[in-house]
Amino acid sequence: MGDTARKADLINPKDACLTLKEICFLAVREHYAALGFEAVIDLPTPLIKGLLLHLTVCQLDELQPALNKRGISTHAGWIGVLQEMRGLNHAINFHTEEEAKHEVMRIIFTLVFYGYTSQFVQKNITHLNTPSFLLAAAKCIKYFLLDTPVESLTSERRHLLKLLEKGIRTVCVSKCMDLSDRKTDLYVLHRLLDHGVAKKVVIDVKCSLMLSWILLNRGSQFVSPELRSLMQRKMATCNLQAYSAIADRASCGLCIKTAASEDHVVPCKRLKLDCVEEKEAGKANLDVDLKFLCQTFAPREGPSAGACPWGQIECLEIRKCVSDTFTVLNNALPTCFFLRSLTLHSISSFRDADVLGLAKALKTLTESCRSSLTELSVSVLPYAGLLEFLLDANPHLTSLHVEIQTAMLGSRLLMRHPGAEDPDMPELPLQKLSVKVAELQLTDLHFITNVLRHSPHLTSLHIAGMRLPTGSSQSLLLRTLSGSNQLLRSLHLEDVKLSDCLPEILNLLRNCKLEELRLNDCRLLERWSDKQESLHQLVCAMRTLPSLHTLSLAQNRIAKNVCVLADLFSGPSPSPLKRLNISSNFILPAELLEFSRRLRKHPPPQRLTLDLRKNPGDRDPDTWSSALHRLQPFCVSLVEGWSSSTTMADYISNM
Repeated sequence: MGDTARKADLINPKDACLTLKEICFLAVREHYAALGFEAVIDLPTPLIKGLLLHLTVCQLDELQPALNKRGISTHAGWIGVLQEMRGLNHAINFHTEEEAKHEVMRIIFTLVFYGYTSQFVQKNITHLNTPSFLLAAAKCIKYFLLDTPVESLTSERRHLLKLLEKGIRTVCVSKCMDLSDRKTDLYVLHRLLDHGVAKKVVIDVKCSLMLSWILLNRGSQFVSPELRSLMQRKMATCNLQAYSAIADRASCGLCIKTAASEDHVVPCKRLKLDCVEEKEAGKANLDVDLKFLCQTFAPREGPSAGACPWGQIECLEIRKCVSDTFTVLNNALPTCFFLRSLTLHSISSFRDADVLGLAKALKTLTESCRSSLTELSVSVLPYAGLLEFLLDANPHLTSLHVEIQTAMLGSRLLMRHPGAEDPDMPELPLQKLSVKVAELQLTDLHFITNVLRHSPHLTSLHIAGMRLPTGSSQSLLLRTLSGSNQLLRSLHLEDVKLSDCLPEILNLLRNCKLEELRLNDCRLLERWSDKQESLHQLVCAMRTLPSLHTLSLAQNRIAKNVCVLADLFSGPSPSPLKRLNISSNFILPAELLEFSRRLRKHPPPQRLTLDLRKNPGDRDPDTWSSALHRLQPFCVSLVEGWSSSTTMADYISNM
């Protein structure tokens, strides 16, 4: 250990308080290659667990399989890297080794591959900007951000592309690509989607032509007249070279084997683009060009020798939808039989005509027995009445998420029976439903209770922002859930006033076998005359649920009443909770200390993940630290810094 001890002379003066053990850990990190893999693996388990927090990303990745065989998890090491990247005041909530590892590799791979700068990368550049790291990350990550440039994946980093093909499940297109000039981008996208295993595409850019390129010829049996007209208009703004680049995707002419690249696929027969360009150059009329394009997109009769495969996109997410996006999508949807999940998002409300066009396209798709679409997410709908149109268009949906800009039922388009149950609505196979209201208030709840009454298979419900007029109550919603949705396993109510609904909540807990319950910002204690006693009744009801593993009561102003929550684990049948979120409840240090004392008397039966973020621990840091220390043996506490001088104004504004 002489050389290791001398290593202390090289340590930064700021780290002079390091213990001898920590100095040795840093020496192992520095001289890992010289020590050898086996020397580290053979260390005693306690030493290895301490060493994990000091290893590089590549060292963690190399050691993980062997450590797992010894029953040692590298979870703490990956969490340590995330904390170093994000800062100690950012709570890290990844519960498994693989989740934490993937997040580390995804973030760092993107930074290093595209040459982005960050403090963490600059500090560890010698360990990260290396072929070995990129190889290790490429084997691990399942999410790839297709930014520009990616030329290196077709040249010196071609070996990475082969690895990415085997592992990437989701591709995100984040920049608009010029289809005439950036064939390399199209080639990489083609390899990941068609030769790889990617099934999900995220388009985070306004580019309807790119959407056309991605969707066409993936199961479609024809090019509709509307899409033909659309493409003609698009081609009028592009030169022939541009749509020849699109045609390259369809004919897979991008996959050309060269003598210098033995790992490329065998090319399929390429259409004679040059001949077409010569024949049609100079013509103002694009009819022949369009005919050529549509022939290129025509489906194959069957696989030919040397033809490239065609990958099927099961999940499509478009984050910046505009009217042009709907034009392309609504014309392509009727034959998108491969699509299982569709997500459409915009920062502003969609136009009525676009949503109605979407409903029409969905209905055409659904009427085919070949349709696979069961999950739909649309935000932001202009008003609540359009929710029913989407359900009518696809009555086979098992998952529906909608965000509504203005919840008032406007006069432009009303439901068939506003204010009353719709007897004609068929039974829905919905299993997951999420409805978020962005602003204003509802005139009544019937637009959602109608859906709930006809969804007996519902297992997950998330409702946010549904405010009623003064004097109205959410009791109807809770009674509907108790009577019609007894298979419910996950309930998340957010920004929904429930202070006058304690009896209905208790009845719901008796009638449903909930596994997850989140009542966030529901003003639970606001109108309870005896807050401690009412909260105790709620706790007793939750304790009787043997299936409940996740509970969130965030942002409910529990404050000094937090001690009552310790009773969750008292009595002969303690709650089996694994996660408890009491963040944003203005819990003071002394109150948390008392909570920790009561919890020590009745500790949870298994280690509890306790979310304490956004509580004013800085009011008395010593007491807060003492409370966290008491909780440590049986809780994993998630904490973030709180600055009372800057945060109190936000807290008061929400009271």
